[in-house]
Amino acid sequence: MISLEMMPPLMFGGLVLAMLIGYPVAFTLAAVGFSFGFLAIHLGFFDLSFLQAIPGRIFGSVLSNELLLAIPFFTFMGAVLERCGLAEDMLDSMGQLFGPIRGGLGYSVIIVGFILGAITGTVAAQVIAMALISMPVMIRYGYNMRYITGVLAASGTITQLVPPSLVLIVLADQLGKSVGDMYLGAWGPSVFQIMLFAGYTFILSIVKPDHVPAVPITELTLTGWPLWKKCLLGIIPSAVLIFVVLGTMMLGLATPTEAGAMGAVGAIVLAAIHHKEFSAAGHRMLLIGMVAAGIGTMVGIFFTQGLVFKLAFSLTYLAVVWICLEAVRIPDLRQLIKQGYETTMRITCMVTFILIGSTCFSIVFLGCNGGVWLENMLTSLPGGVWGFLIFINLFIFFVAFFLDFFEIAFIILPMVAPIAQKLLAPVVGADAALIWFGVMLCVNMQTSFLHPPFGFALFYLRGVAPREVKSSDIYWGAMPWIGLQAIMVALVIAFPSTVTVLLDAPSKLDMDKVRIEVPEMEPLPELNFGEPKQ
Repeated sequence: MISLEMMPPLMFGGLVLAMLIGYPVAFTLAAVGFSFGFLAIHLGFFDLSFLQAIPGRIFGSVLSNELLLAIPFFTFMGAVLERCGLAEDMLDSMGQLFGPIRGGLGYSVIIVGFILGAITGTVAAQVIAMALISMPVMIRYGYNMRYITGVLAASGTITQLVPPSLVLIVLADQLGKSVGDMYLGAWGPSVFQIMLFAGYTFILSIVKPDHVPAVPITELTLTGWPLWKKCLLGIIPSAVLIFVVLGTMMLGLATPTEAGAMGAVGAIVLAAIHHKEFSAAGHRMLLIGMVAAGIGTMVGIFFTQGLVFKLAFSLTYLAVVWICLEAVRIPDLRQLIKQGYETTMRITCMVTFILIGSTCFSIVFLGCNGGVWLENMLTSLPGGVWGFLIFINLFIFFVAFFLDFFEIAFIILPMVAPIAQKLLAPVVGADAALIWFGVMLCVNMQTSFLHPPFGFALFYLRGVAPREVKSSDIYWGAMPWIGLQAIMVALVIAFPSTVTVLLDAPSKLDMDKVRIEVPEMEPLPELNFGEPKQ
């Protein structure tokens, strides 16, 4: 006879077994959930009416969740930018800028990976694009093969942590926190991780200079102002798009969905102005739009949002529409936008079905007292809070060998989030507890793209690497970078301020000086409706 206490571990074991067989995760989650749900009904743990919560949760929390609308927008933005040629120009210019120093091509890959991560948000595109462009160059100039494969794969995974990462949106949704706060919390670890990667390259250039040689100056095709101009033409439009997406969200001017929509339109504009067939009329409209946006911003900040403000931004919107029509006119970009729609549809459908399956599983799991079982197990770990964090991170690290971040976020996070809130609130405060926890897991889940046997970044790299690159070089090349990401996880655990420093930024408003004055209202005249009609 199966007791109620046995149901949670049996459900978890059944899920692991079903996944190892190889069925799609979304359908596996739903099948395991319903199977154990009917078993629980048969054993009398709850009745059939309990399962009514499943359609209610699906239609109430999944399909009507406005936050998840941001996912298709950010996916489309990444799908367009990954193929528009921006990465090629940035890698070329950065490679020539840093190439003459030892490890310079590695620094360029890391920096471009960070910038692309902030405007694309997709690992696959980033790894493939950077590998196709940079790997032949690095091989030609004698870089160590394992360093090449490692830095390309690791720099591609930076996009998991750098806002506007899809992972952070999903984590914010599952943890019930603000996407803006999750983005603020992720900036500190993002910058520290770039510093770790660059520091490893610097140390390698000192210890083993033959692994990361400098590019001869005679090999450079651009120098001086033309080189700087090409660098700025790649960085400035990207910085503008980053501000439009992230700046408006963090300043409270736009919701995540609105910021994602602006990012999707901005990606089309960026792809159009970057294309060689962009017309002279389009360039004029771009200039008019930029000037009008600048005038409108200045008027809005220093004066009032009156007629001049509205006219200026009307011209800006007109310029954006014009450039988007230019993109539709160019056959390459029209095909690119179509591919972006297809990619967005596939990823959005995948996320939705995994969410539906995880909802079926989690409701039955909680109905079988799975939450109580999990809380008792995790709160009784030795070491208290730190023991819980170490155990969860080790567990996520090993689970990531077999599951990707969507599956981890939708299956495991809803179960451990209440426990994390309870244990971590005394350390960093109730408001920052789940932000700290979510960013920590995001750093950890980056490793799921790097370590064998199912490191997807390694698969992407293998698919585009030349034949002379051995698979053993790809796998061994990733190991030092996995270690660097593990160090980053340890730093986030040991120093919560790496996440909370921006969240804890003091407000410039002195609350002691705030006065709320309500003007006295004049007494209203008596109402006299006359005599009632007979």
